[in-house]
Amino acid sequence: MIQRPSPETLETLKVKTWPVWEKEISEFNWHYDGREICFLLEGEAVVSTADGEVRFGQGDLVTFPKGLHCTWKIHKPVRKYYCFPPD
Repeated sequence: MIQRPSPETLETLKVKTWPVWEKEISEFNWHYDGREICFLLEGEAVVSTADGEVRFGQGDLVTFPKGLHCTWKIHKPVRKYYCFPPD
């Protein structure tokens, strides 16, 4: 799920307290052992699953479900806040 969150939503989620992850232009397979929520500070990526592709970038709040198998294709270097909230 992708959202364009308001500043109030980001504040409520305390996004600025989350760790930051950075990745250069690349392509890699990934599996989510738990649900992840991330907010992209910079970059652009496409995530491919068996159901299709999703493109997201700077300013997007993205949720990846637990158990998802996917391929990340980073087109512009990514810098994002991320968290793994409890189920």
